[in-house]
Amino acid sequence: MRIVIAEDSVLLREGLVRLLEVNKIDVVEAVHDADALLKALEKHQPDLALVDVRMPPTHTDEGLRAALVARRQWPHIAVLVLSQYVEERYATDLLSGDNRGVGYLLKERVADVAEFLEALNRVAAGGTALDPEVVSQLMVRHRNDPLDALTPRERDVLQLMAEGRSNGNIASALFVSESAVAKHVNNIFTKLGLTNSDDHRRVLAVLHFLKETL
Repeated sequence: MRIVIAEDSVLLREGLVRLLEVNKIDVVEAVHDADALLKALEKHQPDLALVDVRMPPTHTDEGLRAALVARRQWPHIAVLVLSQYVEERYATDLLSGDNRGVGYLLKERVADVAEFLEALNRVAAGGTALDPEVVSQLMVRHRNDPLDALTPRERDVLQLMAEGRSNGNIASALFVSESAVAKHVNNIFTKLGLTNSDDHRRVLAVLHFLKETL
C-alpha cells in the first residue's frame, strides 16, 4: 500500500511515518499543509491519503477541504481523515456522494495500533471506517427519525455496521450468533427502507442514510 500523509504537527507526522513503515506500508510523501497534499496526490497517485482536518494557515478546515477536492479529482484514491474532535459537519461533507474508500477517525484511535491499521487497510480496500464516537453523535442527534423504529439491539447492530464491521465481528462484539446478527440486519434494512442486501454495500447504505438525515 502507498500512502501520502498530510499532518502539520511534526511529531505526529513523523510518528505516523515510522508507524506505517514499520508495518510495511510505503509512505511516499509526508507533507504539512493542504496545498502540498494536493500536489503530492497528483504526483504520486497513492492508494490512500491520510489527512488531518485542521492545517495551516487558519487551522480550521483546510485538510477537510483538500480531502474533498481529492475525492472529486482522484476518486480512486481512498481518504482517511484524522481529527482531534468530533465535528459532525466534516463527517457529513466527507460522506457526501460516493463514500467508498473513505474514513473519519479521531486521532486518539492511532494509539490502538491494531485498530488503526485495520481501519487503514479497510479504507484502502474500498471500505468505510467511521469513528464510533462520530456514529454515536450522529445517532443521538436524530432520535426523532426512522431510527426510532429500531429496537435497542438493532440500534447496537446499526452502530457497529456504520463503523464498517462485518457480521462476524458484530456477533463477537455483542456476544450473539452470526445468524442473529443477520436477522437484525434484515430487520434494520426493512425498517429503514433499505433493500440492498449486498454485504459490502450495506455499510454504505447505512452511512448514506445517516448522511441524508443531517
